[in-house]
Amino acid sequence: MNQMTKKTNWRWWICLLLFVATTINYMDRQVLSLTWKDYIAPEFHWTDSDYGTITGFFSIFYAVASLFAGRFVDWMGTKKGYLWAIFVWSVGACMHAGCGWATMHIEGIESIEALKALEAGSQVALAVATVSVWLFLVCRAILALGEAGNFPAAIKVTAEYFPKKDRAYATSLFNAGSSVGALAAPLSIPILADAFGWEMAFIIIGVLGFAWMFFWIYMYEKPQQSKHVSAAELEYILQDEKNSAAEEKKDVEKKEKTIPFFQCFRYRQTWSFISGKFFTDGVWWFYLFWAPAYFSECGYSMQTTTGKMLVFVLYLIVTIVSIGGGYLPKLFVEKRGMEPYAGRMLAMLIFAFFPLFALFAQPLQGISVWFPAIIIGLAGAGHQAWSANLFSTIGDMFPKSTIATITGIGTMAGGIASFLINKGAGVLFDYAAESQMSFMGFVGKPAGYFIIFCICAVAYLIAWTVMKTLVPKHKPIVLD
Repeated sequence: MNQMTKKTNWRWWICLLLFVATTINYMDRQVLSLTWKDYIAPEFHWTDSDYGTITGFFSIFYAVASLFAGRFVDWMGTKKGYLWAIFVWSVGACMHAGCGWATMHIEGIESIEALKALEAGSQVALAVATVSVWLFLVCRAILALGEAGNFPAAIKVTAEYFPKKDRAYATSLFNAGSSVGALAAPLSIPILADAFGWEMAFIIIGVLGFAWMFFWIYMYEKPQQSKHVSAAELEYILQDEKNSAAEEKKDVEKKEKTIPFFQCFRYRQTWSFISGKFFTDGVWWFYLFWAPAYFSECGYSMQTTTGKMLVFVLYLIVTIVSIGGGYLPKLFVEKRGMEPYAGRMLAMLIFAFFPLFALFAQPLQGISVWFPAIIIGLAGAGHQAWSANLFSTIGDMFPKSTIATITGIGTMAGGIASFLINKGAGVLFDYAAESQMSFMGFVGKPAGYFIIFCICAVAYLIAWTVMKTLVPKHKPIVLD
């Protein structure tokens, strides 16, 4: 350990690494949402329901993998666990590029032009759609397997490198990578797809993860073992610990006690986190997967400058507004003297009102398509700020040895909810278009989108109420 007395700031360099990994994570997810409607669907004759199947089952794959990813990271260790996670998801991301070639090979179709020329609704077109969906599902399963390790590992690193009062802020900073990834995606992925084809967009974005692995190997060690962390910084990082420095060193050397997996479900704190993720994660994933298609339905595809800028502005708002999400509880704790958990829950209540803006997205779309872009941006910012604080509640109540496991359990719940909303949305949009369904004055797909926006708007207040009921006050779990 570095014995310098001057306090270093290595923890923020580690936070930057987490930010970059999360940015890459979300860019890999966004490649499909930004290319399916205007580039991939014309080749494979996909419907909204087909796309909903792919995004929905990606959520299920992600949910199941998350259930084990946290335990894997706890078992493997943060450094190796994170390396395995990003390696697997980068391989999965690149594999998407081969789905077109494989579909043509399986169906005996010689060219892309012949693929596009198939008669919509014909048996061959249906076969192409079915085969391509299955191939994409395989690739999404591998992508999900790796990506499931990102947040358990990142939250565990945050708990290792930051005291409780700073964790929500640090989490909001690295979690902003999800917004920045979504922000960079519309400015890069459609351009790559136009210039080199949608296949190369998957490959180019996918290889970024391999580059990140080099920096992680070089830069990360636990703070007690890092040569870049001074004694003063280590003392700051460990300020919440009751043990002396000598006892802390012994704790590092011996295996820390952890909560057996199934016993985690005996605690109300676990169910509080599960509830927070289940009611809200699907909202964010709906925005992430369907916003580009929504703007295409409004007449602005991702092949147009306006379409790209609509998605860019949406996530620019998310990025700028959400960064303050982690600072608000810090302000409550330091300025108002609140206990960290109480400050976090108050901040989450405030952010739970942001998604209510989604109620006005569809009604105002008739005036200008920029209104839903701004409104969804504000709702998404509310989610990201909410999410940063939600993740930090784990560190408030669980021992460090179990943080990744609890994160994985909650992420599993969020993945299940995401499957329900994404698959349900695809089926609803196809049904609404075919039956010309009406809802609150809207007909067809606009009616379907309005229904989903209404669900997204109220989800956070429901989640906060359930969480507060389960854990009214700060109650950490202490292992004997």
